[in-house]
Amino acid sequence: MARKRKKLGEILQEWGTITEAQVTQALGIAKGTGKRIGEALVEAGFCSEDDVAKALAAQFDMEFIDLDSADAARQIDLSLIPEELAKKHLILPMGKSGGRLKLVISDPMDLELLDLLRFRLNTEIETALAPRMSIKSFIDGSGSSSGPDKMFSDESLVTDSVDVTVDKSVDSSIDIAAGDDAPIIRLVHRFITEAVRNRASDIHIEPMEDRVLLRYRIDGVCHVRDNLPKRMQSALLARLKLMAGVNIAERRIPQDGRIKMPVDDEQIDFRVSSCPAYHGESIVLRILRPESVKIGLVNLGFEAESLEEFNKIIRRPTGVFLVTGPTGSGKTTTLYSALDVLNRPDRKIITAEDPVEYNFTGINQCQVRDAIGLTFPAILRSMLRQAPNIILIGEIRDREVAEIAIQAALTGHLVFSTLHTNDAPSAITRLIDMGVKPFLVASSIQAIMAQRLVRVLCDRCRAPDPDPDPTLLRLVGISEEERIAQAENICGPVGCGHCGKIGFRGRKAIFEMMKMNTETRELAFTRAPIDALRDAAIRGGMRPLVADGKIKILRGITTPAEVARFAQADALLAANVDI
Repeated sequence: MARKRKKLGEILQEWGTITEAQVTQALGIAKGTGKRIGEALVEAGFCSEDDVAKALAAQFDMEFIDLDSADAARQIDLSLIPEELAKKHLILPMGKSGGRLKLVISDPMDLELLDLLRFRLNTEIETALAPRMSIKSFIDGSGSSSGPDKMFSDESLVTDSVDVTVDKSVDSSIDIAAGDDAPIIRLVHRFITEAVRNRASDIHIEPMEDRVLLRYRIDGVCHVRDNLPKRMQSALLARLKLMAGVNIAERRIPQDGRIKMPVDDEQIDFRVSSCPAYHGESIVLRILRPESVKIGLVNLGFEAESLEEFNKIIRRPTGVFLVTGPTGSGKTTTLYSALDVLNRPDRKIITAEDPVEYNFTGINQCQVRDAIGLTFPAILRSMLRQAPNIILIGEIRDREVAEIAIQAALTGHLVFSTLHTNDAPSAITRLIDMGVKPFLVASSIQAIMAQRLVRVLCDRCRAPDPDPDPTLLRLVGISEEERIAQAENICGPVGCGHCGKIGFRGRKAIFEMMKMNTETRELAFTRAPIDALRDAAIRGGMRPLVADGKIKILRGITTPAEVARFAQADALLAANVDI
């Protein structure tokens, strides 16, 4: 059974510092003013602040630090934490050992502060106790003697006001009333800034039964950042919804909003989605970086000959060009990169998107709004009356959109769009299954490209893999002879400071480009099965996803596990390989 913790008054009575009558009188003061008994004892003059701090240290089994002693003063290292953090919360660092930072605090019962400090400093914390006024005097005295620039580390706390410019109108006076010094505001600002700096694409805030899980998605993989206390859930979700310009009081239905916020002098857009879940609303912030879709065709991951073919296809005057793959495979980035190349004053480009994520100068972008009848078909019909040269359709979702896109291609327009299929040949059968007539599919489509995003090995720490998994090598088509001959190029992740100890930094795409020719058009017209279409496409020069991935493995760009995970998922399951 856990030992019952003694009360503060009892400890001070045992020490002979105060009497029982004084405890009773202090309790009356505390009850009337809402103060704690320790504060009431000091205010009444029954004992000193040092006495209360020592009693609290005994009560919570903590070390008491006498900041007036020379030994304690020598142990304080104010460079370990940001200046504003120390002054704001009156804390003092006493060194770091075994990955734990020792902090001198004044209130052992302020658990919210300890959680905030653990998150902000990104380390485990060991606490010791000192009187509040002693800590303040120490900080003020150190500041006057050595100056704040020398006292504290260069790391500064991000506490600037959030720019709550959103697509919907927001009453920013609420923010001002709340005050930028509120802990929850600083916490949200901190993790958003950290996620952007760490190249995250998404921030996930997921309420659980006893905690709130905070995760970042970096290079397509979720990483747990912290487990926040459950008591912070309501304030955290309300803060995010306020910034996103959505209804704070509505918790029963999904909501979508946007945030604009400066991070490191760059304006970053966030698309915010809230979804009611069992333990509270789950919120995801999608980080939208304009430069991510302007990286250029060369940096997408094309091999030289594939890039040449791609450039030829996107410069055709008419026809449909489809990019396929699951959500998060970089389809939008590829199409936007193509439009960036084609965007010239002598061409009119119109897009229909749901939603418009990135704004481009010189391109007419239309946002789908189903609530007012502005659907994909309605926008597409209007587009054709605008005499465009190039049309981008965010996604072909049904037969009506597919037929309008094909009709646009047959009447002299170049049409780009995406489709959710596993590979390029599957797009043909998917369109026919939607109800599009086979002869329309066969005659209008110029090419279909499937793609996946694989993580790229960190160029500062990657190293040859001394013992690559033979099953993975077999799945990606690397023979034993190739393994021996290319041993120096088959690399694995190591982990360093540059990549955040992950071993990977950034992603590139692997592609399979299926150009329509006489044979594939005939097979599409006769509703041939996918296997026949795939075989014909390979005969026509298509390099499958796994073969494109193999090239990147042998060039030391990625690993067999990464390529197999995306290009050979079914084979991995059959081989019972867990990666």
